Amino acid sequence: MDPYLGYEIAGAAAFVYAVLIYALWRSGRIGPDRSLTLMGPALMVKTGRGREALERWGRFRRFWSRIGDLGIALAAIAMGVIVGLLVLGAVVSTRIPAAEAPSVTEAVGLPGINPVIPLGYGIVAIVVGIVLHELAHGIVARSQKIGVKSLGILWCVVPIGAFVEQNDADMMAAPRRQRDRVAAAGVLANFLLTIVFFVALASLIAASVAPNANGVGVAYVESGSGAAHAGLGAGDIITSLNGTATPTLAQFEDAVARTLPNTTCAVTYYSASRGRLVATTVNLTDNPSNHSRGFLGVGVYGLTPAELRQTLVWPLGSDSGPLAGGIDWLILPLASLEPVGSPTSSFFHLTGPFAHVAPTDFWIGANLLYWLAWMNLLLGLSNALPLVPLDGGLLFRDFAASVAARFRAGWSAARLDEFGGRAAVASSLVVLGLLVWQFVVPHLG
Repeated sequence: MDPYLGYEIAGAAAFVYAVLIYALWRSGRIGPDRSLTLMGPALMVKTGRGREALERWGRFRRFWSRIGDLGIALAAIAMGVIVGLLVLGAVVSTRIPAAEAPSVTEAVGLPGINPVIPLGYGIVAIVVGIVLHELAHGIVARSQKIGVKSLGILWCVVPIGAFVEQNDADMMAAPRRQRDRVAAAGVLANFLLTIVFFVALASLIAASVAPNANGVGVAYVESGSGAAHAGLGAGDIITSLNGTATPTLAQFEDAVARTLPNTTCAVTYYSASRGRLVATTVNLTDNPSNHSRGFLGVGVYGLTPAELRQTLVWPLGSDSGPLAGGIDWLILPLASLEPVGSPTSSFFHLTGPFAHVAPTDFWIGANLLYWLAWMNLLLGLSNALPLVPLDGGLLFRDFAASVAARFRAGWSAARLDEFGGRAAVASSLVVLGLLVWQFVVPHLG
């Protein structure tokens, strides 16, 4: 099979899309007042259908106003958190070597570009997140008597999301509190979706997944090592070394540290291929990184199978504390522990109502729930950035104008709006500077 087949198909699809867009543009079917409009390389397919539904859902004005107020508060908190993380990242970037600096692609939260986000799960998750994000904007806009001109789908080779186009004149004429409710509604929707999908995943894993053994999970086995000759493989779980139980990574490392090169080591492990515990001996060789200890020849994951299950069910209950557990949940993709697949799925067996479901099918559903939660959290945080034209940019502009109104009682509404606009531009430049800083500074040393 051609190893570049996927890239060839993607390239052909992009070429066909570009030709189609050009043909539509040449024929006059694409334009600002047409049902087809370009947003950068993305094609906006507009329609007036659905506005009646927004009217019906948005008629509960008091309810949606309270929801919008909650969204404003959460967006403000998220704005502070994400800016704080950017500042922290900028400080850390001054202390890391160029070889450890993040790549530019890691700053782009798009599937297929960001190396951490899997293409299939990522596309589904981002489409769901954007569609419901925009739907929330539309409902709250109508509840605040702000017009909606159109709804539609965004295409860029494939469908990448949806949009709800508010009436710009209504937005600018509305009181700050009302338009801020509309802006914050999308951020709040993403955070609520994060909770919904997180709870769904936690409930699924808690009721259906159990580790095969209590030990450390094997990620890989060095070819030609003693472990390889003894039959260990990726997906196995080491439960003890020389009679010492290894239920945690620290205990495993301590047990390895007490071994000597050119000796034998008694190993008990759960064999994924045999489906049972196996006791064997491994001939240890000289450890190239530390000649005083033996070399087993295995690499293990930072989280044990039991800890991985705990992280997916309730990370705040981690033995390392709620903060560490929450960070573990976020960085599972960086640790190659999400999506759960080969070999990590071999650490578990299914129980309860899903005991007879094919593990591959089960983990596809579980992984999808994780990425739906993960991507919605990313969308919520990124949209809260005080960066024009994101929702956070509009919110920051109005926050700045509100603060100015308290200290400059004589300023007119027009002058307050002008001040807010300049503040939003300044905050956008600061955010862009912090983003660029992290990728440039490590290479200047």
